[in-house]
Amino acid sequence: MAEWTVQKLLGWMTEYFTDKGVDSPRLSAEMLLSYTLGLSRIELYTNFDKPVSQDKLNELRELVKRAARREPVQYIIGSTEFYSLRIELDKTCLIPRPETELLVERAIEWLRQAGGQRRVCDLCTGSGCVAVAIAKNYGQAEVIATDISDDALKWAARNVENHELNEKVRLLCGDLFDALIENLDNTEFDLIVSNPPYVSRAEFAGLDEKVKNYEPEDALLAGEDGLDVYRRIAKQAPAYLKKGGRLMLETGYRQGQAVSDLLEETGEFTEIEKEKDLNGNDRIVSANKT
Repeated sequence: MAEWTVQKLLGWMTEYFTDKGVDSPRLSAEMLLSYTLGLSRIELYTNFDKPVSQDKLNELRELVKRAARREPVQYIIGSTEFYSLRIELDKTCLIPRPETELLVERAIEWLRQAGGQRRVCDLCTGSGCVAVAIAKNYGQAEVIATDISDDALKWAARNVENHELNEKVRLLCGDLFDALIENLDNTEFDLIVSNPPYVSRAEFAGLDEKVKNYEPEDALLAGEDGLDVYRRIAKQAPAYLKKGGRLMLETGYRQGQAVSDLLEETGEFTEIEKEKDLNGNDRIVSANKT
């Protein structure tokens, strides 16, 4: 029997995943093989000729079968990379997207420009990826992260602990701002960020099966037009933002104008700005509290 090496396995898995229609077949192959062998993706390429034992091949076989059935690789291995940080998760959490890194980048830029100790609220935190990335990259941030899902918050807590941020990130369970208790919690923030559910019912019906069948519906679906959560944030956020504080929201690929309009209609915001991602899609809406 021919010997399987790291290089041969990567080549075979990439071709197999391509035939099965798995997204990012090469990356998926690297992630599964890295997980199985306990190597980083970079280390795979420095161990190209390393033989893979039969035990590891048997373990890998089962993972490959799951991926071929369109189960997200991130759920299979229990982690993903976000903003150069390892984030642990399972199917109770939405898988962090690369597009959401733009929200983190803009938040960090704003905090650095503002300077000093700043209070940040991350709504719909899920796995905690946004809160962790902000706290890790801006040392003077005090972050409150809320989510309605207790199961998701258990993973957020693991990620906060894994990145040694227990003193900087506080997790609260509740629906948006309902997690905060007036007179008990400090409810004024310099910056509020959120990547909320924003998929419309029609869009949800047309989602790729690996998203619709595996990722939590509550973290995706937001009413008939996908704007339900934005309406609530637009209405509630002014009470929690300091004067001159900043609100930053990730949006769906063509929701920028609609979300901007919701903020403008409140009469509570100025400097409302829309930003597109590298693919030319609506991605971020930001505004200052008057």
